[in-house]
Amino acid sequence: MNLFEIYSARLHAALSGLAERGALPAGLNLARVVVEPTKDPAHGDLATNAAMVLAKDAGTNPRALATLLIEELSKDPEITKAEIAGPGFINLTLQPSIFTAVLKAAIEAGLDYGRGAPKPEPRVNVEYVSANPTGPMHVGHGRGAVFGDALASLLAFAGHDVTREYYINDAGAQVDVLARSAFLRYREALGEDIGAIPEGLYPGDYLVSVGKALAEQYGPALRDKAEWDWLPLVRQAAIDGMMAMIRDDLAALGVVHDLFFSERSLQGRDGDTNAVHQTIEDLRSRDLVYEGRLPPPKGQKDEDWEDREQTLFRATKFGDDVDRPLLKSDGSYTYFANDIAYHRSKFVRGFPEMIDVWGADHGGYVKRMQAAVKAVTGGQGSLDVKLCQLVRLLRNGEQVRMSKRSGDFVTLREVIDEVGRDAVRFMMIFRKNDATLDFDLGKVVEQSKDNPVFYVQYAHARCASIFRQAREAFPDLDLSTASLAGADLSILTDEAEVGIVKMLASYPRIIEGAAAAHEPHRVAFFVHDLASAFHSLWNKGKDSPQLRFVNQTDRKSTLARLAFVHAVRSVLASGLAVAGVAAPEEMR
Repeated sequence: MNLFEIYSARLHAALSGLAERGALPAGLNLARVVVEPTKDPAHGDLATNAAMVLAKDAGTNPRALATLLIEELSKDPEITKAEIAGPGFINLTLQPSIFTAVLKAAIEAGLDYGRGAPKPEPRVNVEYVSANPTGPMHVGHGRGAVFGDALASLLAFAGHDVTREYYINDAGAQVDVLARSAFLRYREALGEDIGAIPEGLYPGDYLVSVGKALAEQYGPALRDKAEWDWLPLVRQAAIDGMMAMIRDDLAALGVVHDLFFSERSLQGRDGDTNAVHQTIEDLRSRDLVYEGRLPPPKGQKDEDWEDREQTLFRATKFGDDVDRPLLKSDGSYTYFANDIAYHRSKFVRGFPEMIDVWGADHGGYVKRMQAAVKAVTGGQGSLDVKLCQLVRLLRNGEQVRMSKRSGDFVTLREVIDEVGRDAVRFMMIFRKNDATLDFDLGKVVEQSKDNPVFYVQYAHARCASIFRQAREAFPDLDLSTASLAGADLSILTDEAEVGIVKMLASYPRIIEGAAAAHEPHRVAFFVHDLASAFHSLWNKGKDSPQLRFVNQTDRKSTLARLAFVHAVRSVLASGLAVAGVAAPEEMR
């Protein structure tokens, strides 16, 4: 039951009624009209900007249009008051029975309350993490992993058909460096003293196991071969080893992808199987690829710039600042060429809506990639890039930098092992993705209201404890969903109770808005606010016995308040599930 959707429909009906009577022009664009909660509960339950955004097209002023709308809306028996605020906003006060109905709907729906109707089209591809398979993931990768996973869960809960994808960057020069690093560890496993790892290779001890596996598989056979003979074998073994480690780390974080897509798979041996070649030729056939020279970049250095005749994509035709190279001077493909082919493959595989989650250091790459998606999809595809800012890892306020495992950074797995999956996941989305995040290892394990994940989980555990108390006090009380939904919910009239019910009424709107904006942090903020309101009501019951959830002398009020707690618990669990965080029955 989406209260805001219901009253938005009624508002549209009122506007249509005015148009039919000639009081308004027909065909007004209602896209900017919203129905939302009032900022101050004293001003009513719902507010709309309809008169403000339609007045100009209607040929009148906002207050005059608001007056017409109020006359129309006041005919609705469920609206007890409609009044103009400020220059033309409209505030509506609803019958209390409306919120009783919302609470009942939340009780009956349980964990499905707020879930959107299925939207099979367009299918959505969310690509996230996609860390180079050259070592263990750090906490920055973890932020992208949690954000992407929570976003995919949010979109699925809102009704979208979602695929979670990981792009394996296994075709660049970095995997050859990885192979050479692994080959050193292979020689070490054979008993050689390899000394210090040369600069330019990967020094972490995470490649020791890869070297041992190579030694077990090949013995000394690779040691005396030329590099061009052993490099492909060692490279694939190293990539497989790193991806196994990455998958394991992601699993520890509760992140599971539907698909792992190899960059190398795009580059077949000939034009018939080489997707990058096919993509370039397709663009060339539409005059979107040409041979030309680029002017030198202004200001900051551009690594793609070379002063030579080269193969260029007409990115400027699709909103980019300059045209972009597709081939390097040695004839190999640029990263950009591979990425164009990759996104073309997403579209061909049936994903017109694409969402990429990248690190903040890729911000300069966004415009060209969006231009490429417009080009290869003929304008039918869209790409939204969500940038995740840096994570500063702290311990009680002091920055943490070093790692025993990687040699130069703290790995994601070390953080998960220390503070737990739930703390990592919740804190990673308890701040907007484009803002820098301070992650304090000491703070996130505190059992206090200053620790957001504990505060929300504790609220859910409190809800569960209330039901355990009720079963002790009333062993024969029917606590089925049907019984709870049938309770006399009209007795919940305290200001704090009503305030929480109104929060529950806004949950479907939160889900819908967060999914549309691709902002899962909104759900984390909401459940934290709901937990805070619930804890406050719990404390209020200490001084006001009539507000206690279990009243041994009053079965009727107990059943009503248990129904209320059931709805709160369901919404807390639902929001935590979107975040990928457990909803515990007890806190130990």
